[in-house]
Amino acid sequence: MRREPSTSRFEASRLSPARRAADVARLRRERFDVLIIGGGVTGAGAAVDAASRGLSVALIEARDLASGTSSRSSKLIHGGLRYLEQLEFGLVTEALQERGLLASRLAPHLVRPVPILVPLPSHRGLAGMGQRVWQRAYYGAGVGLYDAFAATARLRRSSPRGMPLHRHLSRAEAHRRFPSLREDAISGAIQYFDGQVDDARLVVTLARTAASMGAAIVPSARAVGLLRDAREVTGVRVRDLESREEFEVHARTVVAATGVWMDDIASMLSGEGPRESAGLQVRASKGVHLVVPRSAITGEAGLILRTPSSVLFVIPWGGHWIIGTTDTDWNLDRGHPAASATDISYLLGQVNAVLDRPLGTADIEGVYAGLRPLLSKEARHRQPHSRDEQTSALSRTHAVVEPMLGLMLIAGGKYTTYRVMAADVIDRVAHRLGGLRRHGGLVPASRTADLPLLGADGYHPLWTNRADLARRHGVPVGVLEHLLERYGSMAFEILAMDPDLHRAVTGAPEYLAAEVAYAARAEGALHLEDVLTRRTRISFETDHRGTASAQDAARVVGDVLGWDAATRSREVDHYLARVAAEQESQRMLDDLTADAARLGAPDVRGFQADRAGVRAT
Repeated sequence: MRREPSTSRFEASRLSPARRAADVARLRRERFDVLIIGGGVTGAGAAVDAASRGLSVALIEARDLASGTSSRSSKLIHGGLRYLEQLEFGLVTEALQERGLLASRLAPHLVRPVPILVPLPSHRGLAGMGQRVWQRAYYGAGVGLYDAFAATARLRRSSPRGMPLHRHLSRAEAHRRFPSLREDAISGAIQYFDGQVDDARLVVTLARTAASMGAAIVPSARAVGLLRDAREVTGVRVRDLESREEFEVHARTVVAATGVWMDDIASMLSGEGPRESAGLQVRASKGVHLVVPRSAITGEAGLILRTPSSVLFVIPWGGHWIIGTTDTDWNLDRGHPAASATDISYLLGQVNAVLDRPLGTADIEGVYAGLRPLLSKEARHRQPHSRDEQTSALSRTHAVVEPMLGLMLIAGGKYTTYRVMAADVIDRVAHRLGGLRRHGGLVPASRTADLPLLGADGYHPLWTNRADLARRHGVPVGVLEHLLERYGSMAFEILAMDPDLHRAVTGAPEYLAAEVAYAARAEGALHLEDVLTRRTRISFETDHRGTASAQDAARVVGDVLGWDAATRSREVDHYLARVAAEQESQRMLDDLTADAARLGAPDVRGFQADRAGVRAT
């Protein structure tokens, strides 16, 4: 479905309640070129890639856009400095190329440079001097190689330099940049830059970009079975979790971008042995992050720290710091992975080793946990390995397989390389539909390397002139900066809303009530949790975890979605129960008891994923 020439790109992108109803109607009646299962970064990226090639596209997501892995990362767009040690040069170069594209061309309003320090450990005495020299040379060479790969990637794409170059810092300089570093714990540091992103906002922007090109985007629509004609997949049976209705969606190809839920799709194929039948072995690795107020740590840059099994980031995030992550196997509930007291203690112990004022649990504002889908068949077999080291060693490369005609599975990869993953799987779709145009076929090659996402057009001049624009619109400069960094050139849609909504959300002064309304009006949010957890980050940026904001936000969202008093009360109750269950899980000592505590709160969409996964009905 093409948008009318008289309809603006912004208007065509709005994921409103009316748009969802229209898209559900399309699911029922149309046969799509490609139906994508999964509304994370890979699925949304694939929808953009396919729609930009002129294909008819539908995307369904069982919960909310970015509700799984894609909203629970370290918020970095990076090449993976530590992968250089693992000799993953191709992966690093590819990721750095994508970092440059996102920061300079595709999404400069969402991806921006963040300085990060690599602290160099302190070693005393003459023997320590040799170690200090060696470590500075070793880490310096690694960071220098990182910059060199980034430069190579820029030359390949003829794109401007997106990140400043690294520099060496003395002990005194490192302490000036990060006063909370223990002086006796470091001999200096190396500063380099990577990209920072609000991961959930990027996914929503991708989904809206796809919608602006005619894609049907339907969250709260769960795949419960595959439609087959002999040995060919011809569509999906879908349950609308809002209306509770089931219907069939027909498509020439189906792409499953379901991450750690890949086994569920495979089980629909065979009913047994999903890993073997799918041809992919995906393992879930749990990553836990802590959020503390900016006042708890004094520093102007982030940190990357070595741990026994992986690396730990301490990253500035507005008025907060994000500390993470863990890297451990997870075999329990995938919809709501739980952080345990052991996870929290581990992270505090690692970061406190270099801080002059140790952090405690009282400093923690928020905690979130996510699952990374890793291709276990690519795991290295170095010995000896702890369990954590085995998980950390799994491959971040991706794979595309076609276990049955008409069904493509894509898994693995890194958040940063979502666009490459999307292009790869849609290339496979294109060959099935008639081939790539460059080979004389019907479908053009991927165009997304040159396609700015919604909000990117005009961002740079808007940012340059932000003080003048703020005066013209009668808002503080800080408010306009906040909106530009979240919506880009769409920020003025927020300012054009009812002036009564130009106030702060109760309990969350960093956000406007207009943003809450806009989440439901234009960004596909259907529940209070969607707004407080992903469209905004109130759920982990406030020490009350969003509970003090729930009533106010529910009133604003309810006015858009037409909630009656009972629905508003139910939405608030669901959210409060979710927060209470998460807090209870964080007091448990192990994964098993933490998982049981987290599952004490029912899912707001009316289903609780069982441990065996989704089955066809």
